[in-house]
Amino acid sequence: MKRTVIVTGASTGIGKAIAKSFIEAGHNVVLNSVSKENLSKTFEELGAPSNARMLAGDVGRKETGEALVSLAVSAFGRLDILVNNAGVFEAKPFLDVEESDLDRYLGTNLKGTFFTSQAAIRTMVQNGGGSVINIGTVLVNHAIAGFPATAPVVSKGGIHALTVQLAAEFGAQNIRVNTIAPGIIRSPLQGKNGITDADSLGSLALLNRIGEPEDIAEVVRTVALSNFITGEIINVDGGTVAGHAFR
Repeated sequence: MKRTVIVTGASTGIGKAIAKSFIEAGHNVVLNSVSKENLSKTFEELGAPSNARMLAGDVGRKETGEALVSLAVSAFGRLDILVNNAGVFEAKPFLDVEESDLDRYLGTNLKGTFFTSQAAIRTMVQNGGGSVINIGTVLVNHAIAGFPATAPVVSKGGIHALTVQLAAEFGAQNIRVNTIAPGIIRSPLQGKNGITDADSLGSLALLNRIGEPEDIAEVVRTVALSNFITGEIINVDGGTVAGHAFR
């Protein structure tokens, strides 16, 4: 069955892989990014597919989520799946965090997920069901001392809590809400945090490698299309949280 999917933060990294996965599987996809230039470039790289649309905008602004839902419905007739991937994440010591830093993470990560989900679920209720996939992080429950990131982790922790609450509130309406919590994934994020050799972090995982964006996309699509998974925080981290290996 063909579904209609919104993927926020779809121009690079994990979001791009998720959008590509759904498009190649024949589903209708609305791609979003805060950068119109990056979004247009990605859209062309994907072959400007007929089963896709794009809309640039900051999900931290409530109207962006509403516009994405409106585009999905007008272009494809309905909305079945929302993937809240858009987010910002950088390391900064706790004692150096400014109020503007916290506002930035709460605005994009938590507020963006909250209000985009609100717009999507409103339509999903009318459709008789749907699936919301949030992107969190294993760092919510598995902190790394050498990677101080309290502000973004707190915002992601809110997303984890939102996931469980929404799953409870809308389960009776056949709306499933889950979070995928990645470990260390190869993406532009490492470069933004000054990491020049991302593969060196592979030893943190039992599988002794970092993940690829496609690893996350595979799980997102599986969970999004499932009819009986909800309220879960699913770690996709190569075993980072499960344990550590002596090497």
